[in-house]
Amino acid sequence: MGVETREMPAMRVGAIRHVGEYHQIGKAFERLGAIAGPAGLFQRPGAVMLGIYYDDPDTIPQDQLRSDAAIVVAEDVRLPDGLVEQRIPGGRYASAEHVGPYEGLVAAWPRLKRAVLESGQRTDARPSYEIYRNNPMTVPKEQLLTEIYLPVA
Repeated sequence: MGVETREMPAMRVGAIRHVGEYHQIGKAFERLGAIAGPAGLFQRPGAVMLGIYYDDPDTIPQDQLRSDAAIVVAEDVRLPDGLVEQRIPGGRYASAEHVGPYEGLVAAWPRLKRAVLESGQRTDARPSYEIYRNNPMTVPKEQLLTEIYLPVA
């Protein structure tokens, strides 16, 4: 796994909250699509789909994990009813690319965290996130491209 450290910008997002096992966030993404699609958010410049993860699954019970299915929106965009505004802080993040089915992300995250800790860096309290660079409705799952970001101090 190739790991890079990047300076990432702060982002404003419209989000749907999911509480429970991270790999079950799909229903929140379905709700996000049902709201953001008709509102035209996917056609806006800079629109990017994200999964945001607030808790460490090694220390928080699975049924209490908080995450958001989200879309990046500009500051001047009014969020439609049903989406909640969240802010992702900017700063340094360790990142890696995952190519393939989303199910493979379960194994990619621990590899990224291990690489960060072995490099002597520390994680901090900002949320981690995934950026989905293509669309699972139009791309075969073997070609899905996901960037994963872990905050580092």
